[in-house]
Amino acid sequence: MGSTRSPTLPSPGKENILVTSALPYVNNVPHLGNIIGSVLIGHPESADVFARFCKARGLPTVYICGSDEYGTATETKALSEGVDPATLCAKYHAIHKDIYDWFRIDFDVFGRTPTEEHTAIVQDIFTRLWNNGFIEQRETTQAYCPTHSSFLADRYVEGECSLCHDKGARGDQCDACGNLLDPLEPDKDASGNQETKATGWLINPRCKLDGTTPERRKTKHLYLRLDALQDEIKEWLETAEKGWSANCVAITHSWLDHGLKPRGITRDLKWGVPIPTGLDGLSDEDYAKKVFYVWFDACIGYPSITKTYTDAGNPSGTNWEKWWKNPEEVSLYQFMGKDNVPFHTIIFPASQIGTRQNWTKVKHLSTTEYLNYEGGKFSKSKGIGVFGNNARDTGIDADIWRYYLLSRRPETSDSEFKWEEFVDANNNDLLKNLGNLCQRVIKFCQAKMDGVVPEYDITKFPAIEQHRDEVNKHLQEYISDLKHVRLRAGLAAVLSISAMANKFLQDNKLGNQLLAEDPERCRAVIAVTLNHVHLLANILSPYMPEKSQSILRQLGLKAPDGEGSNIPVHIPDTWEIDALKPGHVIRTPELLFSNIPAAKIEEWRDAFGGEELRKEKEAEAAKAAARKAAREKEKEKKKAKKAAAAAAAVAQGAADGEPKTTTLPIRTAKPAEAAADANQPSEPVTKA
Repeated sequence: MGSTRSPTLPSPGKENILVTSALPYVNNVPHLGNIIGSVLIGHPESADVFARFCKARGLPTVYICGSDEYGTATETKALSEGVDPATLCAKYHAIHKDIYDWFRIDFDVFGRTPTEEHTAIVQDIFTRLWNNGFIEQRETTQAYCPTHSSFLADRYVEGECSLCHDKGARGDQCDACGNLLDPLEPDKDASGNQETKATGWLINPRCKLDGTTPERRKTKHLYLRLDALQDEIKEWLETAEKGWSANCVAITHSWLDHGLKPRGITRDLKWGVPIPTGLDGLSDEDYAKKVFYVWFDACIGYPSITKTYTDAGNPSGTNWEKWWKNPEEVSLYQFMGKDNVPFHTIIFPASQIGTRQNWTKVKHLSTTEYLNYEGGKFSKSKGIGVFGNNARDTGIDADIWRYYLLSRRPETSDSEFKWEEFVDANNNDLLKNLGNLCQRVIKFCQAKMDGVVPEYDITKFPAIEQHRDEVNKHLQEYISDLKHVRLRAGLAAVLSISAMANKFLQDNKLGNQLLAEDPERCRAVIAVTLNHVHLLANILSPYMPEKSQSILRQLGLKAPDGEGSNIPVHIPDTWEIDALKPGHVIRTPELLFSNIPAAKIEEWRDAFGGEELRKEKEAEAAKAAARKAAREKEKEKKKAKKAAAAAAAVAQGAADGEPKTTTLPIRTAKPAEAAADANQPSEPVTKA
């Protein structure tokens, strides 16, 4: 999609909305979890719904996203594909953009991080942090390859995992056992204890590029002093976190509760934003071969990409600051998966605060849990799950995908993609509810009213006025849900309003008999329902933009810029039943949805990793059974050990000549049994 329209800028005195979704890392193809926004990256589709809603409410709104292209992962992926990082990024940026276009995600700009604008803004923020005392230098021991004379990022060192002894572990993590690793065995401190940030290290480490055994060498790195900014971050959070999800707040406070520590923001790479030169107290030579760590500069991609949109072709332009340095007039809404939370609630705000400039900081953070697939997990390597470039291969329109994914959006807990539910959502939620409603009323108007909205007067029919009031109650709930980014609830409200229109037709028994016996009521019912469908088209537009446009076209609305352009949508505060006035000409009805045969469920399940998923589930079940058997075996061993110890104790007692003792149950004496001493009374009987 993309936009050729003039850049939107904030309007003084209005509620101006700045929307971002976490920049997708550009070295792979996104799957459905990525697109809905739950697994690894931000959620472009969720952010798209919110941005479309704000625009339909008449609020000045921009939606910013782009590809995150720097970092070690890009360099290693480029190495594996035999290309340079820039070529790799250009390839995957185009793939991402094509997929998001197919899903009808309407970014105002979908940019990239390797730009002059990005470099300039990142370096400016760093320079201000340096000058304000929020950057420190540290000397560390790091792997160095003497063959190509370069310090190695952790992922560029491979070897044997010290924990599970897998031979293909990386210097940051072992994929075989899942543990975090150091590339080299850690140094010991003065007391002889090993200092390590991970749980293990590499045995026989080697350089990924040439196989050389790396040397230990001292090098300097730069750290953002989060500890010095902690009090200011806490103060900001006291008001900022109101309205955030409980999970988001918990993740943020888990960092604060442990105390913020300086965090490294440089890496020994070529592909990244270079460290600025000429700063007092900072050696140009020490940092000549280093770049900023991707998680320091990635979030700065939001303002830099905004600049490419608002100040295109003008390197010295400052229109972007009207969005990003204007907290009094701009509200920032950020969308992401939960694993990205600390970077948006701690690191990026800390960088903003430390510059001592008046930055627009996040007002509302929308995070999601994980989207799983048919009882398992998405896996590109195993071919399990639907990836963005496969969705169109099903032949199902993108709006159906949008509806299903948004209706299963994992807002408070993990959710599941299931083909059976996907087909059911189309055939029942959409076809039988919304689709049949539009067909029925538009067809009837064409056949019986010559395709013209009839004259009507609802004041003669109290039940119609009551219907309007009930619809408005649901409309207010819808608006409130969308304002508070409760997207699933908002979509449910759309279907409820559609169901109300179907019930309205049923209650009034729309048909030839009504037309013959009570033509005035029939005209009112048709006019009201057409206006009801018009309302539905508008409130549906954030979720299913093309189906919304189709309904508006059938209702006879026209785009101001002619065929091929979009018909404007507007979500009103209240529904007044006056959008389509008497005499308005409607068009021929079109099918919005078609039935998906049940046979497709197994076909798609098999096509998208059915066999592999079954194998994976069987393997997981076998592992679980093995773990259970091991626990039972351990219990039996402990019981046997106890029994053996008891037997040994008895045997030892016999050997020592101790009399054997038997424990007998204590019996309460009966009253008839005389006490040993005639002067001692017997115990009273106690009945159980």
